[in-house]
Amino acid sequence: MMELPYIWILRLLVACFVCLHIVIRSASGSTTEGFESIACCADSNYIDPQTNLNYITDYRWFSDKGSCRRRTENVLNNRGNEKVRLFFIDEGKRCYNLPTIKNEVYLIRGIFPFDSVNSSFNISIGVTQLGSVRSSSLQDLEIEGVFRATKDYIDFCLVKGEVDPFISQLELRPVPEEYLHDLPASVLKLISRNGLWGTKDEIRFPIDPSDRIWNATSSPSSALLLSYNVSNVDLKSNVTPPLQVLQTALTHPERLEFIHNGLDTEDYDYRVFLYFLELNSTVKAGKRVFDIYVNSEIKMERFDILAGGSNYTYTILNVSANGLLNLTLVKTSGAEFGPLLNAYEILQTRPWIEETNQKDVEVIQKIRTELLLQNQDNKVLESWTGDPCFFPWQGISCDGSNGSSVITKLDLSSSNFKGPIPSSVTDMTNLKLLNLSHNNFDDYIPSFPPSSLLISIDLSYNDLMGSLPESIVSLPYLKSLYFGCNQHMSEEDPEKLNSSINTEYDALSETKQQNYGRCKGKPRFGQVFVIGAITCGSLLIALAVGILFVCRYRQKLIPWEGFGGKNYLMETNVIFSLPSKDDFLIKSVAIQPFTLEDIEMATGKYKTLIGEGGFGSVYRGTLNDGQEVAVKVRSATSTQGTREFDNELNLLSAIQHENLVPLLGYCNENDQQILVYPFMSNGSLQDRLYGEPAKRKILDWPTRLSIALGAARGKFGISSHISRTFSNTQGREIKQYTSGS
Repeated sequence: MMELPYIWILRLLVACFVCLHIVIRSASGSTTEGFESIACCADSNYIDPQTNLNYITDYRWFSDKGSCRRRTENVLNNRGNEKVRLFFIDEGKRCYNLPTIKNEVYLIRGIFPFDSVNSSFNISIGVTQLGSVRSSSLQDLEIEGVFRATKDYIDFCLVKGEVDPFISQLELRPVPEEYLHDLPASVLKLISRNGLWGTKDEIRFPIDPSDRIWNATSSPSSALLLSYNVSNVDLKSNVTPPLQVLQTALTHPERLEFIHNGLDTEDYDYRVFLYFLELNSTVKAGKRVFDIYVNSEIKMERFDILAGGSNYTYTILNVSANGLLNLTLVKTSGAEFGPLLNAYEILQTRPWIEETNQKDVEVIQKIRTELLLQNQDNKVLESWTGDPCFFPWQGISCDGSNGSSVITKLDLSSSNFKGPIPSSVTDMTNLKLLNLSHNNFDDYIPSFPPSSLLISIDLSYNDLMGSLPESIVSLPYLKSLYFGCNQHMSEEDPEKLNSSINTEYDALSETKQQNYGRCKGKPRFGQVFVIGAITCGSLLIALAVGILFVCRYRQKLIPWEGFGGKNYLMETNVIFSLPSKDDFLIKSVAIQPFTLEDIEMATGKYKTLIGEGGFGSVYRGTLNDGQEVAVKVRSATSTQGTREFDNELNLLSAIQHENLVPLLGYCNENDQQILVYPFMSNGSLQDRLYGEPAKRKILDWPTRLSIALGAARGKFGISSHISRTFSNTQGREIKQYTSGS
């Protein structure tokens, strides 16, 4: 009982401390609602002694401690976190997903204090690039942007450049609406935020409730620093700096000039905020009047701080600049006092890039969450961060032809997934192609809504059970359905399947999988069809080989009357090929002629080299309609000449096939011979077999066999087309099969 008073005393002290803390925070007007403060790789959460803000570790986003490093150099005013997270990635990006409130305006700031040499990588807010981190520039080791939230979260992404990206701190803060007033679709990148006082100290939270960081600007030697302890000022706007920033100012009898070099050399729009508080109580309206210039262009004439009846005002200038921004305030004729300025901000305006359709993003995020339940260490899911279309997720393809990008293809084949098929996949309203083959998916197949746009579904080579849902069979646009090699699925009645749906299987892939022991048990409808097809095909091949043998034997003995009645022996090494099931499309194709100027504009004057060949160099480019292309330019030292150029142009302008890259256009100007093809983003087959991609993912044998068959079909189509179009001088067509390409 004697200990009870001590307990009450302790409780009373705690209560007093809490009340005191509330009073202090209320008096300062500071609140941390909406703040997110992240210390990358920190051992634990901590309170920053300078701001009293709580910083949390980033292990919720990235749990790998092996990518953490200790900062080797303090390059940013001893600010905060001592650790740096490095992202070791072959390509792509890594993103932090932070909560926001739709339509609210936010400041987001990344800190990158690391001493790499001559290195850079990119930063984006959503899919809008904010800037580049360059270790050669101290200014670029801290990047800050202002944006309006379009949904309930924002992605802050680090995109691989010359080096693997890294980050130390990430901060999200609500800021006043005025920053983006009249700019509904823009992002602002901070260039400079300056208070005008003599010390080197920075001012930020809690003095600035929005945690904007105000830095001191070195004053011109001829400028006069004014200082006055102000209070009870009608500041009019939330965008206004705190009074501690405004209580100092620079003035000059004639002019003030502030020069900012090193801006982006491209043409950008800038938003300049100028803040004025008259600190000389003897100055009256009309006595301090000046003109405001940006890069020698007058933006405001006869500006008077006191014209509105208050000693405080601010103005916003929207200007354009390239590489340099010179802000100059000049005293006007008849004025008694020279110009005065207390603080200013310069922000670069960047257009906000529309992100992927929000409904599609929400659904694919649900699919990711469902897959993670049983696939925690899956490499495909590890790369699924940021926007799924603009920073393409592995296995996802999109269509952006109607403005907003939508997900139209989900290919997770051969990705080592297990567990049930994610039920959310049925909510992908724009999906046309779904391939979940060659995994270990189990359980039942989900039902799809009749509004689905699916054209092709491949569920083969899994461990699914049950029967095909009636909803799949009756999908209005479905043309192909593959469900073989799921040994626990029920038999399917052929009459149940829609006659318009192709349910055939790739016979060779099926046979290969059976040899591996993955397809066991009683064959189903699709498998019976394949077995029959294989049997019939084998008989046909045997018959063809027999006929070929007899014909070749007779050809060696029987002369043939050729041109002009002369006798020739038939060629003994003619190669006969059986045509594939694919019909070749032979028609006149519209091949677009390009000027040399078009080609140089598309390739950025041959900026990006992607390959070399016997014909010449191959460059990556983009046409005016946004299509990415591969531009093949004949070199002066090429062993292939005009004849080869004409042959390729004539042949590919008369033939189309899904296994051949189509020719889009050509250029034959100023002795330049150039061919234009679609850009194939997945690289070459050689890279897939022997290059870096082969180290990340080895092609399985069914895929290799499918590639070989596709290449053979394309080659056969060209050969047969040549044989059909070649005739002799008497007009008699010579029908032959050749192995030439």
